[in-house]
Amino acid sequence: MIDPLLTDEPVTDPLPLYRLRDGLMGVDLLAAAVSHLNLFTWLADHPATLGSMCAHFGIHVRPGEVLMTLCSALGLVTQAGGVYHLTARSREHLVEGSPWCLKPYYDTLKKRPQTLEFLQVLQTGKPANWGSAHTLAWAQAMENESFANEFTAAMDCRGIVLAPALAKRLDLSEHSALLDVAGGSGIYACALAARHAHMKAAVFERPPVDRIARKAIAKRGLSDRVDVLAGDMFADELPSGFDVLLLSNVLHDWDDPVAEALVAKAARALPSGGLLLIHDAFLDAAKTGPLPVAMYSALLMHSTEGRCFSVGEIRIWLERYGLDWRGQHPSAVDRSVVVAQKI
Repeated sequence: MIDPLLTDEPVTDPLPLYRLRDGLMGVDLLAAAVSHLNLFTWLADHPATLGSMCAHFGIHVRPGEVLMTLCSALGLVTQAGGVYHLTARSREHLVEGSPWCLKPYYDTLKKRPQTLEFLQVLQTGKPANWGSAHTLAWAQAMENESFANEFTAAMDCRGIVLAPALAKRLDLSEHSALLDVAGGSGIYACALAARHAHMKAAVFERPPVDRIARKAIAKRGLSDRVDVLAGDMFADELPSGFDVLLLSNVLHDWDDPVAEALVAKAARALPSGGLLLIHDAFLDAAKTGPLPVAMYSALLMHSTEGRCFSVGEIRIWLERYGLDWRGQHPSAVDRSVVVAQKI
């Protein structure tokens, strides 16, 4: 029997709980900027581009961009012609010399392990990895069966809310076969197959996650309609024979060149008329918010090689690789799906 959770939605709204978890590290990133860099005191006298700001403080562009997106979303900076300027709020409350300056208050967080980790990430550009407890990058840690089970279970329980919401908002009546790239437990492939009874699906995953996915799919009663294909999305081309490709919460784990390369691979694998679905938490085109996504981007920057991308960045990649924008639709808890069609 197919798991009824694949088409159900919870009665209560879990949004506050998701936002607390996803925004957990935003405060530590801000504390690193205030207490270690004294960013706002410097910007008060030196309005700067992202590049010049990064050069002055010796920080890398990826984490620097995440920091400035968070500052924009918090109403602490504005941008004009690529130059960041302080707002009245940050001038009053984060610049030394102001009678209302909160820097000493934030300095009490200066030695928190996570605040120190953010300083290191800013300076090296390298992630501190999940939970501050893993010395390996999380993608390498996923080769360990125990960590892979733990991490996949975490993403699976998130997907119990997100996957049915995503499936409900998509019309796939003209398509027949879906490939869920780096699909983890297969929760999204299963929810889409359960909602669209005419479709077959497959999950493309590396060992040992492919074995975890097979067990999870069988438990949900969909082994006859959802397959698992073992492979490496970095080393291999994506399998052909699918007219829908899904990248759900995948691109945000990687920096721009890798994320763009995955979009390019998806475009090559799709037939003409096929759909690419990119399901994620997206920033607005100007990268000024929304605040919950900017906070989540801080967590991703800390723990992975990625960040949240803007809809503008995604749109550029789609156009570059022959994919037509077909819209953006909300799913649940600050996520949405971008739909594109292969020309």
